[in-house]
Amino acid sequence: MKRKIYLTHCSAKKDGSLRGTGRKVTPDKLYTARPIQRFIKRCREKGVEWAIFSDLYGVWFPDVEHELYDKHPNKVTEEEYRNLLKDFDRKLEAYDEIWFYYNPGRFHPLYKRLLEETKLRDRIKLFTHIKEIE
Repeated sequence: MKRKIYLTHCSAKKDGSLRGTGRKVTPDKLYTARPIQRFIKRCREKGVEWAIFSDLYGVWFPDVEHELYDKHPNKVTEEEYRNLLKDFDRKLEAYDEIWFYYNPGRFHPLYKRLLEETKLRDRIKLFTHIKEIE
């Protein structure tokens, strides 16, 4: 049986009430941007595996908790990028298909580069419509 996961990138819009609390939450609680919330809702409705790609934490699965952070993709250093790439390859190597949901108008060059340079690039399918999650 092939393993498939749906992934999308993080967003700057986060739950500000967490700022300064040190509280750790799952990605569905942290990211408040509508596209991410719609992505998560659709994945849950369809019962599929999913994760968020965070500029700080890398591949973030729904059962993992992290603190609020502010890390813009423009601020990712080369060393941090290499670590994010290794994290991506390690955490997703068990999947045969990696479906990456994105908005073409907001697709940061960092994510484009990551998807081109990962050793898993042949397993990646880019998609832009939430209805493709099934």
